[in-house]
Amino acid sequence: MPLATTRRTGLVDQVIEQLRSSVSTGEWPVDTRIPTEPALAETLGVGRNTVREAVRALAHSGILEVRQGDGTYVRATSEVSGALHRLCGTEFRDVLQVRRCLEVEGARLAATARTSEDLDELWKLLDRSEALREQGGDEFARADAELHFAVVKSSHNPVLTELYRGLTEVVSASVITTQEVQPVAEFARHRGLIEAIAAQDTARAGREAGGFLDDLLDRLPDKA
Repeated sequence: MPLATTRRTGLVDQVIEQLRSSVSTGEWPVDTRIPTEPALAETLGVGRNTVREAVRALAHSGILEVRQGDGTYVRATSEVSGALHRLCGTEFRDVLQVRRCLEVEGARLAATARTSEDLDELWKLLDRSEALREQGGDEFARADAELHFAVVKSSHNPVLTELYRGLTEVVSASVITTQEVQPVAEFARHRGLIEAIAAQDTARAGREAGGFLDDLLDRLPDKA
């Protein structure tokens, strides 16, 4: 991944953008270790101090995490996601409450803004999620997270979608944590949600999206 220019002015910023691009494009997935400082310096054709400054900046923004003695890992896909990781912390109820706010409004907007292409994608993802339900595991969790993201994306509201994209890693973790306690009725809600979006029924779409997450919240113990 050679840099486009070797000018010294703004060289750290150039490296920051290059590293950020490697994360956002999926070249370096979340939770993976990135190449070492010497390897990056050689690949980019810059000094190790430049790489060190760039890594430090991305660690400060929450995208990277430097683990002493172990290397540097990808923590989040963007600054938004990194901030949400810090804000949500480990309190599962807080994560679900934020998720509910975004998904309910996303579903309502999707009911009026969705296209035929959006509907095709939603039905395809729903069928995939249901097919993987019995086996569970990470593959099911990813399929379920993709379905929820597709609903919000169908709102065609770029601000809402970007906020939800930032929460994607947290949402995926919440799906993995709750998948074993989801009864068949919860999957019926998923189908009801897509039906409401297809029918452009904003009220029902909001109820279905909120009802699913309300059920999950009701199962959680109250905060101490």
